[in-house]
Amino acid sequence: MAGGMVLMGVLLALMPLPAAMMLHGITQLAANGWRALLLRSEVDWRVFRGYVLGALVALLVFIFVRLVVSKPVALVAMGLTPFATMWLPEGLHLNVQRRGQPFICGVLCAAVSLVAGVSGPILDIFFVRTAMRRHAVVATKALTQSFTHILKIFYFGTIISLHGGNVEPWVAVMMVALALLGTSLSRGVLERMNDTSFRRWTRWTVLGLGAIYLANGLRLILA
Repeated sequence: MAGGMVLMGVLLALMPLPAAMMLHGITQLAANGWRALLLRSEVDWRVFRGYVLGALVALLVFIFVRLVVSKPVALVAMGLTPFATMWLPEGLHLNVQRRGQPFICGVLCAAVSLVAGVSGPILDIFFVRTAMRRHAVVATKALTQSFTHILKIFYFGTIISLHGGNVEPWVAVMMVALALLGTSLSRGVLERMNDTSFRRWTRWTVLGLGAIYLANGLRLILA
């Protein structure tokens, strides 16, 4: 829960945005890919297929406009995403199990991820009203996020190759190893939670982190 938000904030503080985005993508691909593998029997494949189509559309738009935001803008965007759950009209009734909504989810989440680095809070909006049990939610979200991280690695890897910069291989290997360890250990926590506490803790964790990143981003913009 919110591990990607924590990691993205740390990486943005330590390195240029394209390198931070690429290393974040590599690390989170390992974590989410391993989580999806552990819970592969719980994945909703219909949702995943629709998500992939939407995410690819978003990637094509970003390739066309070649958009790369500044660090402060990325922090503000990352800080605002959790609060989207509070601003959206109740009448929208977003639910990734409904017809056409996996595609919309893919477009939005891939776009937000390529701007802010993380899209988990937006993804949560589409899953909060589903009839899925927590294992299916975690598994399907992990697989969709894995695909988004692949797109992010490709996009920012291309930018780095064209404009210079690099990600140290030994750092990437270390981060992947730690991500796999953390993901394996976290399954025990998931098993000890019920569906209600899982959703409650997710909500308050991402809102707290969002407030911190939003404040820091605004501080940098106004400095």
